[in-house]
Amino acid sequence: MGVTVDVHQVFQYPFEQVVACFLRKYPNPMDKNVISVKTVEEKKDESTGLIYRKRIAICRNVVPEILRKVSILKVPDIQLEEESWLSLQKRNMAIRSHCLTWTQYASMREESVFRESVENPNWTEFIQTGRISITGAGFLNCILETFASTFLRQGAQKGIRIMEMLLNEQCGSPLVE
Repeated sequence: MGVTVDVHQVFQYPFEQVVACFLRKYPNPMDKNVISVKTVEEKKDESTGLIYRKRIAICRNVVPEILRKVSILKVPDIQLEEESWLSLQKRNMAIRSHCLTWTQYASMREESVFRESVENPNWTEFIQTGRISITGAGFLNCILETFASTFLRQGAQKGIRIMEMLLNEQCGSPLVE
């Protein structure tokens, strides 16, 4: 079956500031579930200026303890892979991420875009779609998808709050016009 979560947010800050903040967002004391983020590959296409990055995030396993009785869920950490394509010239950054843990039982994918806002060129629009699908867990599939959906929705909102706070700390009050 699977569940989908969609998020849309406009940050009242210029694109370059929002992207720089996003790339420095984790680890962060406001979200102790993200333990580390490491860039494992980065390259720039000199002809287009496109910057490609691949990062691996290590996150705490947040599956409730009662569900961790199932042996496959009993891992301390979860790995996520994030790939991004940044075009400063076009003022957009596309991001794809997916879970590297439990791939034989679950699929977690997020696609995100940061781009100059159509409302105001000094603002940045953020659009994200996340999809989680769980198979092979029998009767637990539905329970795990419900938990994952709630966690994904809350995580997206928490991520937005962290971005707003960091942007305010690092760049001052938002650009209101």
